[in-house]
Amino acid sequence: MLFVIFAIDKPGMAETRAAAMDAHRRYLESAPFKNVMSGPLMDDAGENIIGSLYMLDAENRGVIDRMFKDDPLCQADIWESVEVRHFVARVDNRD
Repeated sequence: MLFVIFAIDKPGMAETRAAAMDAHRRYLESAPFKNVMSGPLMDDAGENIIGSLYMLDAENRGVIDRMFKDDPLCQADIWESVEVRHFVARVDNRD
């Protein structure tokens, strides 16, 4: 099942985010889901990270919920808001 996570950072989280990134990347490499696509959300000028976007392939929502307990970036408590939604891919134009 595909899930999309749209997370917006709390103000002033750049240093906290940066400190957690290496551990976060290591976690994603061995996580119990496939990281289909992910990356930072940027401000309109493309200069500052304002959040994160993930598309994950997981067995069920419970796997995604566990991510929020296990992922060092999630544990860093940087997000002001998080939306998790089941996603059904109808069109995929990536090459």
